[in-house]
Formats: sequence, structure tokens, C-alpha cells
Amino acid sequence: MTAEGPDALPEPLARTLGDYERHLVAERDLAPHTVRAYLGDIGGLLEHAGRLGLAEVGELDLRALRSWLAKQQTLGLSRTTLARRATAARVFTAWLARTGRITHDVGSALGSPRPHRTLPDVLRVDEATRLIGAATERAGDGSPLGLRDVALLELLYATGMRVGELCGLDVDDVDRARNVVRVFGKGRKERTVPFGQPAAAALDHWLAAGRPELARPGSGPALFLGARGGRIDQRAVRTLVHRRLAEVPGAPDLGPHGLRHSAATHLLEGGADLRSVQELLGHASLATTQRYTHVTTDRLRRAYQQAHPRA
Repeated sequence: MTAEGPDALPEPLARTLGDYERHLVAERDLAPHTVRAYLGDIGGLLEHAGRLGLAEVGELDLRALRSWLAKQQTLGLSRTTLARRATAARVFTAWLARTGRITHDVGSALGSPRPHRTLPDVLRVDEATRLIGAATERAGDGSPLGLRDVALLELLYATGMRVGELCGLDVDDVDRARNVVRVFGKGRKERTVPFGQPAAAALDHWLAAGRPELARPGSGPALFLGARGGRIDQRAVRTLVHRRLAEVPGAPDLGPHGLRHSAATHLLEGGADLRSVQELLGHASLATTQRYTHVTTDRLRRAYQQAHPRA
């Protein structure tokens, strides 16, 4: 490790960080990039605590936490980053208290700056329709990749799932009898998400005529395959979405997460309730889902201003 990593920490602090890593991986089953983000934040916190003279995690207190956040602020970090690091610290100290490494949760009183909320760009319904329509036209020759692209775009938009969730799907996760798909979200939390007839038809075409052409002995059960027969990766999906959206006149340049935003917005505009959308998207907090109400209100306000004679 570098001087910024655990090797620079006093041995007791480095040992605690190692224990925390095992907790994140084995008990919380977090994705590797999420584990790296947590460890980066907490490693920085413990390094700062070491510079303050703390040799053991039991000496960690609210003053040290606030000093660490203040130091981050002097480095010019954004409010969003500061808020994320404060959250990481609170999760860490809660684990320390729960496992008896500290007598009480010193991070429970740690405040954090409220991050600026920006409204995500979303497609209009007609733009989403043209996106999938263009992909369907391209698949008219029956090419395996064309059939895959249509099924992939239909499922992303129909379900609002994350790109990592889509890439992790296996063939058996799709239940065509009920038109639902089993999705494993963050922390390997499982949820069941419905999809409509257009996505069902696209999946049928892909599974019947597309996937068998790309499948290889090492393809395994992956639902969506890359050109070489392996499980499709997130980068390939992002590239596909950007390319297809570039063919839709006037559409914003969005990635797969933009389709997720669009699906949520269109569900709410169509009358779906917040709790249902929260469950469909796999949000742990209703507050995360509520930001889409701001998107729909903003769109309504723009439409009113453009159309009403006394706006």
C-alpha cells in the first residue's frame, strides 16, 4: 500500500480497517467498487485520526470526525462528496459501536452539508418510443446483436433496473408465465419487477433466434451476451445506449441510468404511486424516489408556461 493506505496507519487502526473490509465483503455483500469507496473514505478518516495522535479506534470521538470533515472542506471538495464521506463515517462508527469496539456511537451526532440536488435529464415518452423503434428497425435483418439490443433496451426502459442489475441477469431470472424478472440489487437484495408485452416479445425473439447464435460453451446462464459469447459487460451496454440515443433527434445524451430516470418519471406521470415506484426501482429510501416528483413537477411547470395564455 501507499503512504495513503493502511500501511501508514498505527497497527491497531490498520487491523480495524481490515476487519471492516471483511464485514463489508462477507456480511454486507457489497459490490467491489462500493467496498473500495468505503475503504477509501474510512482509510482517510483513520489516517487523519492517527495524525491527531489517536492510536486506537476506541479513542475516536466526534471532535476527530468533525476535524476530518473540516479538513476535507479546505481541500475544496464538493458538498455532495462531503455528505457522502460523512455518511461513510456514520456507517463506520455505527459498526464500531455494534461490535463493541467503541462504547457508544460517536458518529450519530455528526452532521453533514446537504448536497445540491440536480434534476436528472430524462427522455420524453415519444423519444423513448423512437429510441426503441430505431433499434427495432436496425434488427430487421434478424442479426443476433440487433435482436439483443432491442431486448436489452426494452427491458431497461420497462423495468428501470440498474445497468449492473441487467448485466447480472441469468436466463432463469425471467419468468415469462408472469412477465416478471428477478433482480438482485445493491447488497444482493432481491426484488421482482414486472415488464410489458413489448419487452416480452423482444425477449422471446432474442432467446429464440439471437442468443443461440452467440452462445458458446463458456457462456453460462447469462441472459445477455456480448459479441464473443460471454456475459455482456456494463461498458458495452453504456456504449449501446449512447449510440442509439444519438440517432434520436433532440434527445439528451443519456446512459442506461438515464433510462432508469426516464422509466421512473414516466411511471409517476402515468399515475403510479411513490411506494410502488420505490419497490420497482429497489430504492432503500422513499426520499430517493421522491426526487422524481420534482422532475415531473418541473416538466408540468414548463408545459404550463409554454401553453397557458396567462402563464
